Amino acid sequence: MSVFDDLNKKSSVNSVTMASNAQTYQGGFGQQEAYAPAEVSGTEANKLIRNTYMLLSMTLLFSAVAAGVAMAINMPPLHWLLTLGIYFGLLFLTSALQNSVWGIASVFALTGFLGLTLGPLLSAYLTMFSNGSQLIMMAFGSTATIFLGLSGYALTSRKDFSFIGGFIFVGILVAFLAGIGAIVFQLPGLSLAVSAMFVLLMCGFILYQTSEMVHGRETNYIMTTVSLYVSIFNLFVSLLHLFGAFMGERE
Repeated sequence: MSVFDDLNKKSSVNSVTMASNAQTYQGGFGQQEAYAPAEVSGTEANKLIRNTYMLLSMTLLFSAVAAGVAMAINMPPLHWLLTLGIYFGLLFLTSALQNSVWGIASVFALTGFLGLTLGPLLSAYLTMFSNGSQLIMMAFGSTATIFLGLSGYALTSRKDFSFIGGFIFVGILVAFLAGIGAIVFQLPGLSLAVSAMFVLLMCGFILYQTSEMVHGRETNYIMTTVSLYVSIFNLFVSLLHLFGAFMGERE
């Protein structure tokens, strides 16, 4: 029996959130292909990168605070349908407001909500595993290392990773459908496979999205922030799931 079985009743938001986040990237790729923005200058690209990482840092901090509040008040996990509804609603709102100052407020609403959904999951791990805090820190450290390493590589090497965009799009769509199947049919093995898929896909997407900024093909720092935030969120949740399944010590 894997960790997914035990978390199913207490924190089903885990796999649901990963599945719903897949649609963020689906929408992002579709938007880039539909509008095909012209490449911007190097100066504008550097400005976009600075704004993106500044906003990303603030949203990550805000999300962490939201998760802490959810844990402090012992917030129960939301039903996965409600989670999907709120998530897609905030994502649509952010996309609609991406070119206005209200788009920043929408980004914080979206990332704060995802932080709240993370709180019950973290509480479940701390309750179910004697080494729950170590698992969380391992997932956090691994996520930070992977993100900084891949982003740094894409920024310094300036390699063009646009060629992996189509592969990532297809992979995320498959992972999304598989994640829904794992939830509906209660398949812990499939859930672990989905988590492993998301780890690989999010690594690829970080390279892809950073490359898009470096080469000036991405022009909106609000939507870029959302994409990178969700990739970090998915990476953390997926690693936590895998660590819990293979290294968790049950109470």
